[in-house]
Amino acid sequence: MNQPLRPVSTVDALADALRARVLSGEISPGTPLPEQEIAAAYGVARPTVREALAVLVHEGLLKRERNRSAYVPEVTISDLNDLMYVRRPLEDLMAQALSGRRVTAAQEALGRMAELPADAPWAAVVAEHMALHQALIEAVGSPRLVRLYSALAAETRLGLVRLRRVYEDRDVLVSEHRALLDAIAAGPEAAARKVVAEHLSHSWGADEQVSHQHH
Repeated sequence: MNQPLRPVSTVDALADALRARVLSGEISPGTPLPEQEIAAAYGVARPTVREALAVLVHEGLLKRERNRSAYVPEVTISDLNDLMYVRRPLEDLMAQALSGRRVTAAQEALGRMAELPADAPWAAVVAEHMALHQALIEAVGSPRLVRLYSALAAETRLGLVRLRRVYEDRDVLVSEHRALLDAIAAGPEAAARKVVAEHLSHSWGADEQVSHQHH
């Protein structure tokens, strides 16, 4: 027998509200988020606040140190490069799996990104950009790949919102992603993998690349 659906929990609703404020850039890096103030502002109990903050800490959107309020971390070019370092092999698996295929959900995200009004908030552009990459990853059909990728997605999105100067021109972003989807759909596998690799290494401003020293 089917279980009745539960409404979205207060914890999830609060996490969603705080996530939106962090990703829009409304809450700037270093700003403390005291539990008592959030509880009062949203009319919820402190344990609910604690759980919601824990969700965002787990996603990499907030940091929390002992005896300090949670806060939005600063995401640097170095952090973004490290995120890309880990994302590249995951996206390479995606390119291998999807070469020769057109992914409808990714095309739709690209369409939404292209149709955003010129004065749309940068966070809205970033959200569609991340939705496009997420759709490609999900199309592979590997739950573990989705899980690994999702663990990096929120932090990547935060970095993109923070470092808008890396990608000032939305038209460039749209045309690059159109080329990316076309290359994956056209195949062959080697060509698709090459384009995906170039896309990921190029996105961060090559002049600011921070090399990884692995000993």
